[in-house]
Amino acid sequence: MLRVLCLLRPWRPLRARGCASDSAAGSSEIQVRTLAGPDQGITEILMNRPRARNALGNVFVSELLETLAQLREDRQVRVLLFRSGVKGVFCAGADLKEREQMSEAEVGVFVQRLRGLMNDIAAFPAPTIAAMDGFALGGGLELALACDLRVAASSAIMGLIETTRGLLPGAGGTQRLPRCLGVALAKELIFTGRRLSGTEAHALGLVNHAVAQNEEGDAAYHRARALAQEILPQAPIAVRLGKVAIDRGMEVDIASGMAIEGMCYAQNIPTRDRLEGMAAFREKRPPTFVGE
Repeated sequence: MLRVLCLLRPWRPLRARGCASDSAAGSSEIQVRTLAGPDQGITEILMNRPRARNALGNVFVSELLETLAQLREDRQVRVLLFRSGVKGVFCAGADLKEREQMSEAEVGVFVQRLRGLMNDIAAFPAPTIAAMDGFALGGGLELALACDLRVAASSAIMGLIETTRGLLPGAGGTQRLPRCLGVALAKELIFTGRRLSGTEAHALGLVNHAVAQNEEGDAAYHRARALAQEILPQAPIAVRLGKVAIDRGMEVDIASGMAIEGMCYAQNIPTRDRLEGMAAFREKRPPTFVGE
């Protein structure tokens, strides 16, 4: 696959206040990088908790919540890409060692917080892409399901395996998987705790693209970035409003969904980008959208 050269700005660690990280050398478990040059507008979130295979622990969740809160207000973010800094793993799911130390009340509070994290990812205003280059199990797959688009290495392994641990999906899996695959298939996968390869997941429609893994172990990331590059030239306000129309429309009957679409369309009419699109068509040139 042709890889487009881009300028890379350094990773920026984001530390959640009041939390001590257990990642290597005390570094942040969540890092952010904004791409530059032709890839300007793509922001990457790097999940980097190698000793726990990116398990969803307290610090990890706190840092990710804070990162999303900051990026949500940044209109320069046109696409948000989730990737892993741990080779062979996207996110291994819940941190069960940490969970064992919690009381029943603490477990309930933490899972509610985890559910809120997935809702924040789903509600992020710009398109989100999960680059799944390795294991995405339990909460790891729930995180990917909260993203708009998913790209997986064909060898990646994923599944909502909670029932094999005496649990059930508690961070949106029972709701987002049936909306993605249909009720019967979602029930089968959750009831059995079945694991799927990236190839199998693509055949079912669970991921948008599956690609052969490379020696570096980041083939899904490169395909996800190529997908983000396809989104970048499009009108960002129209893309964001399209996301709102789809997400909200899917939760209601079609008549109500059409009304939501109409309201989103009305918000786009006064934008400079709409006028730019029409002018570019008339002048037979590529449009230059500025997000206004």
